[in-house]
Amino acid sequence: MSDIIQLLPDAVANQIAAGEVVQRPASAVKELVENAIDAGAGKIQLIVKDAGKSLIQVIDDGCGMSLTDARMCFERHATSKIRKADDLFAIRTMGFRGEAMASIAAIAQVEMKTRRHEDELGTCIFIEGSEVISQEACSANTGTSISIKNLFYNTPARRNFLKSNPVEMRHIIDEFQRVALANPQIFFTLHHDGQEVYHLPGAALKQRIVHLFGNNYNQRLVPVEEDTTIINLRGFVGKPEFARKTRGEQFFFVNYRYIRDAYLNHAVLTAFEELLPDDSYPMYVLFIDIDPSKIDINVHPTKTEIKYQDEKAIYAIIRSAVKRSLGRYNITPSLDFDQENSIEHLITPKPFEEIIAPTISFNPDFNPFASERTSAPREQHPFLKDSGGYKKDSIPQNWDTLYEISKKETNLQQEMHKEESIAVNEQEVSKSSERQLFQIHNRFILSQIKSGFMLIGQQAAHERILYERFLQQLQNHSGVSQQSLFPQSVTLNGSDFELLRELLPDIKALGFDIREFGKNTVVVEGIPAELSNVDEHELLEHLLEGFKNNMAILKVDKRDNLARSLARNAAIKTGTKLSLEEMNQLIDQLFACQTPNQALNGKPVISTFTLAELLERFEK
Repeated sequence: MSDIIQLLPDAVANQIAAGEVVQRPASAVKELVENAIDAGAGKIQLIVKDAGKSLIQVIDDGCGMSLTDARMCFERHATSKIRKADDLFAIRTMGFRGEAMASIAAIAQVEMKTRRHEDELGTCIFIEGSEVISQEACSANTGTSISIKNLFYNTPARRNFLKSNPVEMRHIIDEFQRVALANPQIFFTLHHDGQEVYHLPGAALKQRIVHLFGNNYNQRLVPVEEDTTIINLRGFVGKPEFARKTRGEQFFFVNYRYIRDAYLNHAVLTAFEELLPDDSYPMYVLFIDIDPSKIDINVHPTKTEIKYQDEKAIYAIIRSAVKRSLGRYNITPSLDFDQENSIEHLITPKPFEEIIAPTISFNPDFNPFASERTSAPREQHPFLKDSGGYKKDSIPQNWDTLYEISKKETNLQQEMHKEESIAVNEQEVSKSSERQLFQIHNRFILSQIKSGFMLIGQQAAHERILYERFLQQLQNHSGVSQQSLFPQSVTLNGSDFELLRELLPDIKALGFDIREFGKNTVVVEGIPAELSNVDEHELLEHLLEGFKNNMAILKVDKRDNLARSLARNAAIKTGTKLSLEEMNQLIDQLFACQTPNQALNGKPVISTFTLAELLERFEK
């Protein structure tokens, strides 16, 4: 029997490695931008077309590469970051394995131009499917420019698994935000299909957060700083009142490398105990500086997982530092009467001899109820002076009969209102004779039935009603819009804006009248008729937050997710007092639903108690 084990060709091995390293266009963006940072770039430009499927280009002003290095960087396990195994425990750079460029070149058409500062000419290399097509000297700017075209062109199965352009663009923005946060001193720009998405000049960390997520974040941040012998911690956490329903804006960086760590995330959440509801998550951007010899980053191909030698100590440091910062920066309101800016310092008292008692003049003979014959003389009456006010000649005759006329009209209105009240009460009595309803703690509706009574959760019931109504509107594109008197402009962060663009056709089917208006901004000209007296900006934010939260938890399609999110935001909340008519209307609409007894969270909407169960309780 012949030998059956053989070495794989380099092209096949690179494609296998690419399956781990480059999962989607965002993965290639991450690798290229991190290489530019390792090259010492002060300015990095990212240009994408068709959400990275057609083009990903990264231009930097770093150190550049020589002719030999430019060719060598596309070989497997070729790297300038490490030389021996011990170097794995002293890594300060973003990349070190030497797999990214070889993997990218195996599944795309790559063109690279690079030049070092000391060279007159640069190098231009074109590679397609791991095969070098051409390599020649060229004129190039200092630094490196890499263009990746037609990603996954030779692996159609992987390309078919890519999502829509808005989804893939959101992943690219997520990777871009992480790298930009980790390196606030670097100038970053991001262009997508010819439009500038981000323009981030070098700045301090707080300014970088504001530039990425919006000006309103300037008042939401609480600084965190702690230096110990184990780690140095710095960064910002968000104030509790601005917590969200999703985990999107939570960033941990270890030695400037973005990581995902549920254990350290729990340390931050524990610091927010009793400040947040159970279903809310705070925003944070925290940097951990630690000795590389005390961690192992060679755990996962994406390098987003790290092992620590002293994990429990790091947990305790993060928890205590965040908790102390929340208390130090007056997250809970307090009064400090010893401060220099207290109210006593704002008032300058006058000397006693300078205080003048207020005086007032009045007419002791003035009688407002006196008749015209007994009234004060014209020149003494305060309301009959010629210089202003009402004049004597302007008072109509028989003015005293106006009271009798007004009294008759008032009595007539009271009689009509009494008759209307009697009619309404008769209608309510006739309804209550059929259905007796009571609201308990502004939370439940109690209705008597033949076999006993039933309890209905008012918020869960209204969510079910709106959910089925919104689903039908999405299917039939029948949502009715209520036009706003004054259209509102709403600015979102880059990721939420791309999500809104993806959902825009379905959002319009629900009754929203929205149009794009410049960079990350939309104008809301109308909202669904079911929603009234709501803030457009808050409504859109909650709608997108609910959509992302459902997407992370539930496996439902886009329209179902959108209907759920809007229903939960638009439904009446627990604690809302309802009239008898509103309770009757809610019950009628609930029992007209297809599944009236199932809430959106899967729990029951209605609980029934029989008369036999009540008798059993009281007869024991």
